[in-house]
Amino acid sequence: MKKLLGLLLVLTMAWPVSAEVFKDVNLVGEIQTIAFDARHDGSNEFGSGTKYRVLAGVSAELVEDVRANVLFQYNNVWNGSAAGDNLQHYWDHVKLAEANVVLSNLFDCFEATVGRQFYGDEDSAVLYLGPNHYVFNMNAAPSLDAAKLTYSDDFKAVTLVAGKIKHLAYDSDVYGADVKLNLTDAWQLQAYGYDIKNSEDEVGYDGKHYGFYGAKATFAPQAFAVSAEYARGFEGHRLVKEGHDTPYMVKADGALYLEAFTPRATFYYAKGVVSLLGNYYPGLAVGHLLAGLNMPLSDYSDGIRLFNVGVDYAWNKFVFSLDGFSFQDRTAQQSSTWEADLVAKYNHNEYVQLFAGLGYAKYSAADQQTQFAKDNTVGQVGMLIKF
Repeated sequence: MKKLLGLLLVLTMAWPVSAEVFKDVNLVGEIQTIAFDARHDGSNEFGSGTKYRVLAGVSAELVEDVRANVLFQYNNVWNGSAAGDNLQHYWDHVKLAEANVVLSNLFDCFEATVGRQFYGDEDSAVLYLGPNHYVFNMNAAPSLDAAKLTYSDDFKAVTLVAGKIKHLAYDSDVYGADVKLNLTDAWQLQAYGYDIKNSEDEVGYDGKHYGFYGAKATFAPQAFAVSAEYARGFEGHRLVKEGHDTPYMVKADGALYLEAFTPRATFYYAKGVVSLLGNYYPGLAVGHLLAGLNMPLSDYSDGIRLFNVGVDYAWNKFVFSLDGFSFQDRTAQQSSTWEADLVAKYNHNEYVQLFAGLGYAKYSAADQQTQFAKDNTVGQVGMLIKF
């Protein structure tokens, strides 16, 4: 990766002026700051304070159909520090978030991205490597060192990826494919599969391969949207022959688009941990705590059964959201942890957004005996700037 970054810098300084290099140079990045206060947290992972993340870099078109991207990251969570008395102290904690070259119209039909890059959809419950937003207890922006090849047209998008993940406890090699089909203007289908292998042979998963595969269907006409997703994990040599303890996940979403109101609902069920790389952390109290512990939502107790009902109300530049959650151990019959959240966002303009939220969790008797000592009240305020 250092060689790739060095190459980009050399190209910047040494490329002939007559080649009209850097015809389109853009400053890219974002700044997120969140102040929070959490009471009665049994794990003592957080109390109150302010966390922030800065992503800044450039995206430049070197020549036609060749674009280079470099993005740096600094924050006070991921190997960062909130204290320092000189610039060098802070610079020592700057990380390279992205450094890649994008080749468009490759063989007149492909796009290739080579180097360190973000990957996946931010709302994915199984795979997302990139900056998280609005979660005060997760401030990192992990990325993937990989080669990605994409073919797309109006009907389909096929992505193949091979690389290395540095977000987990051990460096892990990953190979995967993602296929998206636009059957009609309203119907979309997606299928995906990823195989992951730890670089350290002695750790977990039979010291071999593990991963997940799944499919998602979405029906989204203008008035409403519904989707259903099923994903299944595997480990060792169980991709073909699975055991009775194979983890799996089911997630269903629905939303009704009215003029100012958007009622919505989600059902999520998981047996075991399908993926360590998802980015679904609902709830200011329960979800944000799991995010800070680097635990996927499916790692809640012995799997989870989740119900979420909410409504969004848009007024001028404001969006207000009210949500109710029921978190339940999948093997439990009646004992549930209940949470209610109220969140407000103010879009100052297309680049700057202010947000605030208040959440209260009433833990079940089972949770109070295991991981949570008391009920939890959480508040947060923050600002997100994108450029």
